[in-house]
Order: sequence, then structure tokens, then C-alpha cells
Amino acid sequence: MKNFSDKVAVVTGGGTGMGRELCRQLSQDGCHVAMCDVSSENMAETKSLCESEAPPGITITTHNCDVSVESEVIRFRTEVEAGHGPVVNLLFNNAGIGGGGSFLIDEREDWEKTFGVCWYGVYYVCRAFVPMLVASEEGHIINTSSVNGFWASLGPLIPHTAYSAAKFAVKGFSEALINDLRINAPHVGVSVVMPGHIGTSIAINSGKVLGKKPPLEMGEQEVRELRERMMRTGGPMTEAMMNMSDEQIKQAMHDRQIQFRDNAPLTAAQASTIILDGVRSNSWRILVGEDAHRLDNQVRANPEAAYEPDFAGLSIGLED
Repeated sequence: MKNFSDKVAVVTGGGTGMGRELCRQLSQDGCHVAMCDVSSENMAETKSLCESEAPPGITITTHNCDVSVESEVIRFRTEVEAGHGPVVNLLFNNAGIGGGGSFLIDEREDWEKTFGVCWYGVYYVCRAFVPMLVASEEGHIINTSSVNGFWASLGPLIPHTAYSAAKFAVKGFSEALINDLRINAPHVGVSVVMPGHIGTSIAINSGKVLGKKPPLEMGEQEVRELRERMMRTGGPMTEAMMNMSDEQIKQAMHDRQIQFRDNAPLTAAQASTIILDGVRSNSWRILVGEDAHRLDNQVRANPEAAYEPDFAGLSIGLED
């Protein structure tokens, strides 16, 4: 698919981050866009940006949908059919959150919600929309996995099980679709996207989806639980936490989320350009960022050492 002009694209998680930038760049190229998100306010901002930058006649629609809930995904599909017709050309499974890091001590609800958004969101959306891609003359599925889809870690001191398990599932599913589509729908392609640290608001948005208070609004109990969790991880943060007041901890966690978004090696716009270029070249495997390429090479070169404490030498961030 060399040209996105007059195509129809479905983008999940279109309210912020890479989802927003995908919507903007697609619409600039003359592509009609149907986005979903759990935040109407964020989607409204994305839609306004798209409409101000797109050529005349491009249709941009917004749809409230929690992709981890199949009934909402089915409603989303029905709305897209009503607004854009029965055919879709591009399906970007971009929505994702982080959470439920420890299988042993974190809340089961957080674990299952994270896994639900990051894996079942991809599965449900593909179940709903792939028939509409098959009905097209030319289609492409783009599933966002992560470097955590081939390396299930953020470093030796941070459990990262729910997100990593989901992203491994997305990667495996996408790779398995290559032959499935070649046999049963050869006009539909598939790509799996594996970003490293991209400057997005995933750290901020994940807490909202999981029902957590923003760091600056946490109460005494929330700060106590956060302090205990950070103390269990060990490392440089442990000693610092011992000497911090509750207010200092809240500010530090807030600053950490902002720095993750604003000090990343790659912006969401740059990442989206890489992804769309990969789709145009029909690449089934799209690594995003120098950190992703570096880590991929490290894991491939020495997989037995991948989970040793000194393996990566850096912490890898989440991306969506």
C-alpha cells in the first residue's frame, strides 16, 4: 500500500501519543480516519488537529470505546460502518496501557485490565474489523507490540509481567497472521510494530484507565503503598525513598511521568512516520527507535543472558 489517499483507516487509542500522530499523518495524506479512545476530550483535540491539516473532503470520526470490552468494540465497528461504509483498508491496533507489573504481589484487577487492553484489545478489534479489510481491494493490519514483545523486562529490579505477556501475544499473533493472510486473504498484509521508548503519555494515561489517582492527588494510604512497592524493588530509588517526605514522593512520581513523555529519544510523531513508512514498504516487522534496534540485536546475540542483572545496561520504556 504505497498510497493512503482515499483509503479508510481505523486507529485505536487515537486520543494521544502515537495514535494521535498516526491519525494526523494519515489524514494529511488524504486518508479517512475512524479513531477510538476512552477519552472524548482527547479525541476531540485529535480530530480538530486532523481537520485543520487534512485536504478537503476527508472524513474524521471519533468513537468512545474500551477495546478490552468486546461489546464496545462491536459497537465501534457498527458506528464505523455507518460513517465510512462497509470497507476498511488500514487497521492500526495501537491502544495500550501499562500496569500489573508483578504477577505475585500486584492487584489482579490491574493485571487483567492491562492484559485485556494490550492483548484482547488487539484480538477483539481484529475479530470485528478484519472482515471489512478482507472486503477491500487492498488492506493492511498494523499491530503495536513492543520491545517488551521480545524482551519481557524493564530491567532487573522492575517486574513487568502483564504488559510483556500481552505484547508477546501480539507479536506471536501478528507473525502467525502472515501465512494465514497469504493463504486466505492475500490482498491483506500485516505488520507488527515494536517501539522502544517513545515520548507519549502512556505513563499518565495508564493510571487513569486503572482508576488510580494522579501522583499529585494521592492520599496518605496511596503514598504509603507506593513507598512500600518502591522499597521492595531495591536499587538507587530505595535509599532515596527512605529520606523523602510524602509530598516529595508525589512530586518525584509526577516528574517521572512528565520526563518519560518529554525526554524520550523519539517523539510520537517521529515514531508514527517510521510506522507508516514501514507499511508503505510492506515490512512485516517494524522496529521503532535506535534503542529497539540495539536491544533486538542484544537479545538475538545472547538470549540465555537476556534476564541477567547486567544484560541491558539501561531501562526500556513503554511506548503506545
